[in-house]
Amino acid sequence: MTLLSVSELRGGYAVADEIVKGATLHVDAGEIVALIGPNGAGKSTLLKLIAGLLRPRSGQVRLRDRDIEGLDAPAISRLGIAFVPQERNVFGAMTVAENLEMGGYLDAGHLRRRRDELYDRFPMLADKRRAAARTLSGGQRQILAMAIALMNAPTLLLLDEPTAGLSPQAAEDLFGTVVALNRSGVAILMVEQNALEALAISTRAYVLVQGLAEREGRAEELASDPAVRDLFLGGKAQPMLAGHTGRH
Repeated sequence: MTLLSVSELRGGYAVADEIVKGATLHVDAGEIVALIGPNGAGKSTLLKLIAGLLRPRSGQVRLRDRDIEGLDAPAISRLGIAFVPQERNVFGAMTVAENLEMGGYLDAGHLRRRRDELYDRFPMLADKRRAAARTLSGGQRQILAMAIALMNAPTLLLLDEPTAGLSPQAAEDLFGTVVALNRSGVAILMVEQNALEALAISTRAYVLVQGLAEREGRAEELASDPAVRDLFLGGKAQPMLAGHTGRH
């Protein structure tokens, strides 16, 4: 069943600043979908357009059978989409417990139960519930950021560069956390620069270039494609993308 459908989406940070230039993609229930591509391709901007942090210039975003493009971020969050930004994704001066309370403000009636469920899922957060978020390691802060998003029981989690700045071991651990979340029933659309590692845990993936989804396919197929591997191991994108219009 299609959970999220994005069609011909365009937008950016200003009226004349079109970074996403007609992107089309979908996420089915139960999937992890990776969104990969060169720096400056518009990947993070696309997530912000879906999440309601930026207003699309044109195009359609549907969650199940409902059009959501143009709704603001709180409204989209209430409908079941949670966004975890790459930076400034926790309140550093607040404790872990207070961060989770902030995440649950949209549904305060279930705050305590959901917080306790997250403590069970992430024992580290329970152990550090009284610690200031700024004292956590990079990997621990990313887990807290995801837990904040999970406080509203989303059906779709948008992750923007979740392993950015982490050590290889912390990144590997975080990818394991993403897989575990997905197995618990949360669909995930993930922007990630560690492209080959992201493909290893994903169902499908899109390659975004200059604001367009230029390639799409099963994650294992893209991971084994020599052109894709060249792109993300230091090769040039041009041979892969020349004349290609995507499979939409």
